[in-house]
Amino acid sequence: MSKIERLSPHTTSISRRPAPGFALDKRCRTLTRMTINQGYAYRMQLGPAAEGCTLLDFLSQQFPHSSRPQWANRIANGEVLLNGRAGTADLWLRPGMHLVWNRRGWREQAVPCSFEVVLEDSDLLIVNKPSGLPTLPGGGFYEHTLLRLVRSYRTEARPMHRLGRGTSGLVVFAKTRQAASGRARREHYDIRAPIGKIRHPRLGHIYARCGTGKSAHSRATAMAAQHDSEHKATTLFRVDLLTGRPHQIRIHLASIGHPLVGDPTYAAGGGLRTNPGLPGETGYQLHAQELTFRHPISDVPIRVSARPPEPLRSASTPTD
Repeated sequence: MSKIERLSPHTTSISRRPAPGFALDKRCRTLTRMTINQGYAYRMQLGPAAEGCTLLDFLSQQFPHSSRPQWANRIANGEVLLNGRAGTADLWLRPGMHLVWNRRGWREQAVPCSFEVVLEDSDLLIVNKPSGLPTLPGGGFYEHTLLRLVRSYRTEARPMHRLGRGTSGLVVFAKTRQAASGRARREHYDIRAPIGKIRHPRLGHIYARCGTGKSAHSRATAMAAQHDSEHKATTLFRVDLLTGRPHQIRIHLASIGHPLVGDPTYAAGGGLRTNPGLPGETGYQLHAQELTFRHPISDVPIRVSARPPEPLRSASTPTD
């Protein structure tokens, strides 16, 4: 087990080439944080909420973490761009415009800038994070994060999950695209997780994986894997239902660690996400492609199918 020692609130002893925003002290072989970070460009495309608003009104209403005078000062200093040009406080906005706030460098709160390497091979890096160190940028932290520290040690590392800032312990990073893919590890799954009602913070109760629920049975087959523009992988599944419980496909795929992409309700494991959505909310890709049954009057076998939409159709080649 190798270890990266904490030398000071802003120093970590490693000997790798630093990422941007860091200075490497070759004499002491320590990585020292810059006093002021290099700033950050926040980008967004305006939606319907921008209709009928001036730039100052929009920023003040949508981002109340800063006061109206602060936003006015940033606009006057040329920090806010609309479609690539400096905006003015009285500029009328339209949905579809591209907004960029080039936030100037700021002094970040001191945190314990250290981590311990617990396990490392050619594909994975597992580290022990101290309490107080954010895992990813956000909330006023950009350089003072575990991600920036780890990437100064292994530039190719990609976090597989995160821990809260106050939580200490193990965080897994992938070092290769294959390890980061999240692709199904097996081709066939026989899923029998029971489904029943559990508490929902807004709805009262909702169906999810539940040890005291009713029996449920699905057979899932991994058909193909795809990668998006950020090299995040998804797996296309064919699921055959042998029972008909509410939200069975969503719950069962989540129970084997593969929740539907965009599902606002169910998390890996088959339980609920933090701040879960409602059952009727959409955003995930799920298609009823084939039905096989006997006609209720003639008893003739019936088999009907519906072509899936393009996002699912384009990934229909079976895996090897």
